[in-house]
Amino acid sequence: MTLPIDFPHIARSHLLSLLRDAPKAELHIHIEGSLEPELIFELAARNGVALPYSGVEALRKAYAFTDLQSFLDVYYAGASVLVTEDDFDAMAWAYFKRAAHDNVVHCEVFFDPQTHTARGIDMGVVIRGLDRAARRAEAELGLSVRLILCFLRHLSEDDALATLEAALPYRDKFIGVGLDSSERGHPPGKFERVFGRARAAGLRLVAHAGEEGPPAYIRAALDVLHVERIDHGVRCVEDPELVARLARERVPLTVCPLSNVKLRVFDGLASHNIPSLLAAGLCVTVNSDDPAYFGGYLNDNLVQLFESLPQLTARDAYTVLRNSFEAAFVDEEDKALWVEELDSVFAANEP
Repeated sequence: MTLPIDFPHIARSHLLSLLRDAPKAELHIHIEGSLEPELIFELAARNGVALPYSGVEALRKAYAFTDLQSFLDVYYAGASVLVTEDDFDAMAWAYFKRAAHDNVVHCEVFFDPQTHTARGIDMGVVIRGLDRAARRAEAELGLSVRLILCFLRHLSEDDALATLEAALPYRDKFIGVGLDSSERGHPPGKFERVFGRARAAGLRLVAHAGEEGPPAYIRAALDVLHVERIDHGVRCVEDPELVARLARERVPLTVCPLSNVKLRVFDGLASHNIPSLLAAGLCVTVNSDDPAYFGGYLNDNLVQLFESLPQLTARDAYTVLRNSFEAAFVDEEDKALWVEELDSVFAANEP
């Protein structure tokens, strides 16, 4: 990758505002994880849903997670307020407005239909509501939006297969499938058939791997599920041969720094391994994961990461932003336009 900017001459003092102002893509955002407590209680009142929390502040206090599962318990309780198309529209629209504020120009949004169909919500309600908000975001905010359907890995593959079949009538409204939820004890190979079915349907493929699970899960996601991107992937550093392969094949990693700290993958941002990943030549991107629960949206992740790791440079900032476009599931013409805009923003900040 040719880098056209003379990075050493961009002042460190200006780097954080540059991160905020630059165009960027977000490739790892769970839309249910963008539900802020205020909207949760608003939708609960609208739909007559009882919550196990006395109010907004009590819910926020429950965000003291010890691991992925403790987060998921609260996450699923929050998602229970989503009942109608209007609810899914409202949730997604709130995220899209925040993304546009952060100068996100393209986002690929994960959604978990099994979280809702298990409660008796029709697949069409979920997808139509999200799609309505996505089309509005494109028209009113100038955002490029794609939806990616994720399977819950703690459930069976048969359940995932049934979910895919129920979603295929809406194939024009989502571009790919992913794999999320509890990683421990649920290796990627458990979902080989459903990913094969999705690949045959022309869908793009991604999977969470190497967050709490071992590097072997990353290898399985690549070799058994044939995914194109790895969501998280930070534990790849435990396997030097895997790191070399990821660098050689330019497999993108959608890393989520604040999430990693909140779920105790790292003790703090200052100990995050993103500098090592970048130094190894990996295609690292920065994302927010579940921003309502983990303390920040995309710009929060970028700014706090670079504040906490002074060894990260303007070159690293440019690289992670450009990587977000390289890793996006869009045509090369769109990528080129966004990279040109990114180059212009960085070039304008040279002395």
